[in-house]
Amino acid sequence: MHGGAERYLDTLLQYLKKSGHEIHIFANRWTQSEDIIMHKIDVLALGSFLSTITFNQNLKRAIQNAGGMDCVISFERTTCQDIYRAGEGCHIEWLKLRKLIEPGWKQFSFRVNPLHIAILSLEKKLFSLTKLIIANSQMVKQQIMMNYGLPGQKVCVIYNGVDLQRFSPGDRNKWRGDVRQELSISENAKVILFVGSDFERKGLLTLYRALSKLKSDSLAGDVHLLVIGKGNIDKFKSIADKFGILEKVIFAGTQRKMERFYAAADVFVLPTIYDPFSNATLEAMASGLPAITTVNNGASEIIKNGTDGFILHDLLDYNGLALMIDNALSNSLIIGENARHKAENYPIEKAAREFMEFIQLSKNSS
Repeated sequence: MHGGAERYLDTLLQYLKKSGHEIHIFANRWTQSEDIIMHKIDVLALGSFLSTITFNQNLKRAIQNAGGMDCVISFERTTCQDIYRAGEGCHIEWLKLRKLIEPGWKQFSFRVNPLHIAILSLEKKLFSLTKLIIANSQMVKQQIMMNYGLPGQKVCVIYNGVDLQRFSPGDRNKWRGDVRQELSISENAKVILFVGSDFERKGLLTLYRALSKLKSDSLAGDVHLLVIGKGNIDKFKSIADKFGILEKVIFAGTQRKMERFYAAADVFVLPTIYDPFSNATLEAMASGLPAITTVNNGASEIIKNGTDGFILHDLLDYNGLALMIDNALSNSLIIGENARHKAENYPIEKAAREFMEFIQLSKNSS
C-alpha cells in the first residue's frame, strides 16, 4: 500500500497502540516499527498470479502458527480474516468497466488471464468467508451486495479520512509560488491538477479531450494541466501532441509532498473510470480546491454537485467535463472554500476511530 492508504493504516495502528492492543503485522514487505510484531510472508515472485496465490496460502499458515489472535483484519484480498476492508473495491466491477476503454482483444484476455481468474476466485471466497466487511463508499457496498449476494448488515461503510493539518488552503501561501517557479508556470496561469497512477483508468484521455474544449474567455490567460502519478508518460505525451495540447501538459511523475502541488493548482480533476474512494479527491478538497470527478469515484458521494465540486455522470462526456472545468475555474475561490468545509467532516482520526468501533463490534459479536 502507498499514499493515502498507507497514512490511513498508520493512523489506525496508532489508535490500536494507544488502546493497549498487541499488534501483529503479516506482510511480504513492511518497515519495522516500535511495539509491532512483524511476520514476513514469503511469496513466489514469478508473476502477479503466483504472488497473489502464494501470499494468501502462506498467510493462512502463518496466522495459524501464530495462534491466539482476537481479531484478524485484512487490507488485501485474502481468505483468513475476521474483517476485510475492501479498499480496492470489486475487481469484477472494474473488469466490466474496462470494456469502456479497452479494445476487444484485451477484453477477451480478461477471461483467460490467470491473475484476473485468481483475484476473482479470492474475491468470491473472501466475501463468503469473512464475518464483516468494511467498504469505503456506498458504491462499493452496493457492488459487493449485488455481485456476491451479501446482506446489507454484513457490510459497513466507513469513508476514507484526510489529514486536515497537512492538507490545508493555507499551503497556498507557503508553496504556490515556489512550485510554479520550479515548473515554469506563470503566477497568473490556471492550473488543472490530475493525480493518479494508471492514466487510462483514471481518465486522463477524457481530460485531454476536455482541455481542448475549454472556453478561452473563462481562463483569463494561460492554462496548464499538471499530471502527478505513475503511467506511460511517453504514450500520453504522444497523445497530447496529437490533440495539439502538448505544450499545456506537464508530467511531474510521482511525488511524496503532494500538499505542495495542491497548493499550486486552481482545480482538481479526476475523470476516473473506477475508484472505490479516491484519497486524492478528498486531499484536494481539504486543500481548498474545487474537485471534479465521476460518479464512479466513491468520493463523489461526499460532493454536492455545483457547490463544493462537480460530478460527471457520463464517464466519457468530455464536453460536459469541459463545462464543469470552466465553471470551477471561474468560481474557484468560493467552490474551493466550500470544498474545504466539506472535507472538515472527514478527518482521518474520525475514520480510524470508526474502524476501532467496528473492530470492537466484531469482537462482541463473536
